[in-house]
This record gives sequence, C-alpha cells and structure tokens, in this order.
Amino acid sequence: MKQSFWKSKRFWQLICGILILGCIVVFLACYLYIRGLDVSKLNQPLPEATLVLDKNGKAASQLSASKVDPVLIAQMPKVLTDAIVAVEDRRFYTHTGIDMKSIVRALARDAFRGGYSEGASTITQQLARNLFLSADKTLGRKLKEAAYAIKMDMTFDKDQILEMYLNSIYFGEGSWGVQGAARTYFNKNVQDISLTEAAVLAALPKAPSKYSPFQDEQQALERRNTVLALMRDEGKISSGDYEKAKASPLGVVKSDKGNELKGRYPAYVDAVIQEAVQLYGFTEEQLLTGGLRITTELDPSVQNAVAEVYKDESLFPASKPDQLIQSGAVILDQRTGGVRALSGGRGEGVFRGFSHATQLKRQPGSSFKPIAVYGPALENGYKPFTPLYDGPLNIEGYQPQDWDHQTRGQVTMQEAIVSSWNVPAVWLLHEIGIDHGLQFAKKLGIPLPAQDRQLGIALGGLSEGVSPLQMAQAFSAFAGKGVLYQAHTIVKIETSSGHVLVQHSDKGVPVMQPETAYAMTSMLQVAVAQGTGKNAAMNRPVAGKSGTTQLPQTKEFDGISSGSAKDAWFVGYTPELTAAVWVGYDRTDKEHYLTTSGGAVPAILFREMMGRALAGAPIVPFDMPIVSGEAPIMNDTRGNPGRDREVGQSDTPPDKSDKKENRPDSHGHGKGKKH
Repeated sequence: MKQSFWKSKRFWQLICGILILGCIVVFLACYLYIRGLDVSKLNQPLPEATLVLDKNGKAASQLSASKVDPVLIAQMPKVLTDAIVAVEDRRFYTHTGIDMKSIVRALARDAFRGGYSEGASTITQQLARNLFLSADKTLGRKLKEAAYAIKMDMTFDKDQILEMYLNSIYFGEGSWGVQGAARTYFNKNVQDISLTEAAVLAALPKAPSKYSPFQDEQQALERRNTVLALMRDEGKISSGDYEKAKASPLGVVKSDKGNELKGRYPAYVDAVIQEAVQLYGFTEEQLLTGGLRITTELDPSVQNAVAEVYKDESLFPASKPDQLIQSGAVILDQRTGGVRALSGGRGEGVFRGFSHATQLKRQPGSSFKPIAVYGPALENGYKPFTPLYDGPLNIEGYQPQDWDHQTRGQVTMQEAIVSSWNVPAVWLLHEIGIDHGLQFAKKLGIPLPAQDRQLGIALGGLSEGVSPLQMAQAFSAFAGKGVLYQAHTIVKIETSSGHVLVQHSDKGVPVMQPETAYAMTSMLQVAVAQGTGKNAAMNRPVAGKSGTTQLPQTKEFDGISSGSAKDAWFVGYTPELTAAVWVGYDRTDKEHYLTTSGGAVPAILFREMMGRALAGAPIVPFDMPIVSGEAPIMNDTRGNPGRDREVGQSDTPPDKSDKKENRPDSHGHGKGKKH
C-alpha cells in the first residue's frame, strides 16, 4: 500500500527545508534591520559644560544645555560600576546586548501573568530605551529595544556603553547621571564616593522615588544592603567588606547647593553669550556643549555689589501692581573697556532674556549733552567758561525751553552743564554744527541714523535711543583721558585643552584731545558736587551727568505733572570705574511713568553700587593737570548762585507733534538759522 505523502520522508525533509529557509530569511531580515539601525547619536561626545572664568581666571559660572554633568568611566570608582552591574545586569560583560537566559525566564513569567513586564532588560537595553524608544510596554517595543541593544553592542565596547548608561539614567531627587546623584545625596564628586555610598546609588535606578534615602530611610537601607549582598555573591567584595559596609549608616547629606557654578551671574553670562554669538560667530550650541573656557572681564566683587543693590527694594520707587519699574546698569573699567558688572533688570530673569543693560534702547535725555554738544564744542576750541546764549530761541520752529521756563541771557558752559539748561545746549550745537555732534558721538561708539541729523539730539532726542552699555562706553572716553576702549565682556575663548580660539585686543583709540577729556571731567565733577547729579556724590571723586525724558504731550498724558518722566538716567565715573544706569517702565502709559522722586533713582543706584564696589579701594583724585585760571565758578552771569534743577524734572522736550506743521517732531527734527 502506497504511503501517504504527508507521512513520507520527503514531506518532512521539505518541511525542515522550509523551516530552515524561513529561519534564514528571518535571520537575514533581523540582521539587515539591526544593521540599518542608526545609533550614531551615541558617537556624539557627551555635552561638556563650558566654564565662564572671571578676570582673575577663577571659575565664575557654568554653561550647560544638559541636565547631566557627564564624567568619564575612568573617573568613576570601580566599586560603583561593580555595584551597578551586580544589581542591574550581572552578565553585562558576557552577553551580546540581550541576555537570552533572562529573556526566556521573563517570557515564561509574562505568559503566566498575561502581560509584558520590564524584566530581563539589560543595561544596554535600558540605554536603548532611554535614548531611542518610547516607554510603552508592548511586544513591538521590546523587540525594537532588543534590536537596538544588539546594534549598540556591535558598535561600542562594554565600558563605553556603561559610561553612557551611568551618565544618562535618573537617580531620583531631580538628579540625572552619577555625578549629579553623587552631589545630590552625598555632596561629593562621583570619584570620591565610598563602597557604601556606591551601593546607595546603585540601589536607586530600579525605583528612584521608592528607594530614595530622603523619602524612606529604612527602605533605602534595606535596598542598599541587597546591593552589597549581590556584590559579595558576584565576588566583587569580600565577606568582611560586606559585613563592615552593611553595618555602616547610609551617610547621605542633604545639600541644596548642587553645582554652585550653574546659574551664577545670569545677566552677565547672557551678555557673554550675546557677545560670543554676535562678535565672534559662535553658535549657542557650541557655547553650551563645547566644553569651552571663556575668560571674561567679570569682577565678582563689583558684580556682587550690583546684585546687592538691585535686591534692595527700598532703593527703588514703588511700582504699579501690574508692572515693575525696571532698570539696567553697566559698570566698566575705562582703562581697558572691560565690563566688570551689569544688571539686566529687576525681578526673576530667564536664560537669554531681554537685558536692560545691553539691549534696551531709550532716549538718554540730558545725559547725552556731553556726547553730542559739549564734547565736540571743547574739541572745537570752546572752554568751560565760554559764555553761551540762554534766551528765547526759535530755529525754524524748534523752540527749546529750560526746565524752569526762564532764561538768563548768558551762562557759561560750566553753568549750563551743572544746572542742565536746555537752551544753551541747543544753541551751542547749532553754532558748532550738527555734523560735529554726530561725528563726535560716532567716535564714542554711538553712530546715529540719518533721521537724527537734527537739533533735538542736543537734548537726547534720538530716534532709536541708546543702551546703558553704549552710554557707559561713551563716557569712559572722558574718564580715560580721551582714549576709548571697546566695551567688552570676553577676554579670550579657549578649548578645554587650552587652544585659544578668540583673543580680545585691548588696543585703545584716541577719540579726543586729552585736554577735552580733562575739561569735561572737571565740569562733570561740579555737576555731581553741586548740580543735578548731587545724588551720586560719594566720599571720593565722582564726575557724571543725569538725564530724564519727558512724557509725550498727548491727550493720554493730560493732567499729569510736568515733573513726571518716561526715562531717567545717570552716567558717571570715578578714577577707577565708569557706570551708566537707566530706570523706567518697559511700557509707559498714563498709569505707568516716573514721578519726581523716581528721577533721582539712577544717581542713587550709581552711588550705592560704586560705593560698595570701591569700598576697599584707596581714594585717589582724577589724574589730570591743573590748568591755571580754570577753577570752577558756580555763580551765574548775574552774580547769583547757579540753581540746581529739581530732581526728576525732565530735560528732553516733550512731544509737540500735535502743534503746527512747520514745528519739529517729538525728537526736535528740523534745521534752521540761528536765533
């Protein structure tokens, strides 16, 4: 009788052949799939934090785009890596990325329970899941996880995989990576931890919240001892070491410090990043992850003085509930242009947020007079006691007025600066020519656009405005005997190995005659000692100029006191440092403006910051020659003492754009003949 085909030897040979072919196809498909997986992400070096160094070369702040402070496996104690392997994946150094024994055991358990657990995941699989996959518990995800693990094991050696794993996993209490965990739980760097501390850290990845010693000390202790027992069983520690470690306390230290360098001096660091990007062409990613060393001009003592002042609410006028009165300040060294400190604003800041020190653009009011009028006039041969016109003035419809709405006929340049008279400044700019004012401002680092070719610049009426950084740099030329150094925060940028990428040049540029700078310093000293800048006076030589801008004369501001202001400034210097301070609202309207008391604030802030910053410095005079016959005289041309302008009284002309057409706009635009 003929044997049926399905029982024949040939049939079973065919079945075996099909199964073998199927296995080969599946194997090839898996091989090609695994080979095609992209794990190049792991080839990228771990982001290395960039250090910001102060002017003394000491670490001041740390930049990092990562929540991890990566460390090399060579820096990790062997007891830590042994502990992690013992508790997480004891066959780590022998399997191929997946542990078949554990997989078979886990599959049997899952079949019995009717689900998919996280058991059997090797260290390599956990790393694959963290970097490449979602956290869903499905068979498809588990298969992808295994495929990635195999590919990673084919691509990297075991120590590389373990290093990446330990730098990326979560250890609880907000700490990622072993360095962060060591700092969080023991206030140590990872290379300094002991056997018992290593066991505590190794106990955490399975269930960080459950085993955190800060949450449940007894459970953490039991879990730590389990890790120690596994290490003993694996022959990583002796029985004696086990017994000694088991008897030890947890030894955790609650520390709120973490990495003390992260987030320090945020406004200054933002300025450093801005300068590196705009001036030197770095990307933000390069700065955050490149492990660079950025040496800066930061003086911690000066910066801390600024921070203290800006935290003192009593130094600022009361703000409206819905908007904070803002301020920005810059302090630099006129001998180098190095920015020693700055304040980007009040209140909580954000990374790369708006800086009122470097990005703000506001009209500077009378603080611009030395830049646009008196500086170029001195260069053109005028003297501090040259008489200037102070009477009714109408230049093609532009009619500036002094803040007291009076005139004195004639005043000296010294008197005009001390009392901040407006008419003499406009008259003098018209006399020397607007182009001279524009050229001088440009030499001081403030190039003005074409629309600012008008007499209003004498009173700080600018179309775009200026920043505290620009104003501090401009005045530093007066303080620097006529030599201007480019304001900067960065001295040099190096790689972690010491290769210099950027080096700032400290070459100064003469922008005026030394005599001009001396004369200006002399006049601005009197302005502080007896004039509108008296709130900036200290027990050391100070020269400076205040400035306010008036609210626009529109219906919105009808009925508001003429002494109210939109912006308030003080720019000044000592023999050591130059500073500029601005105060005002970000959004000025009928509910948000500076009152009379608010106009004095910039000078007070200047005094407080400079006084604290220079507290330990000897008191020295300005280094300038004494010119015979040029001693300051405070009497006006009628023999009366020069009157101080009331604090907060605005000096920039109001917006008169609602007047007749041939009158200049709010910035005083318009050319004309002499008075």
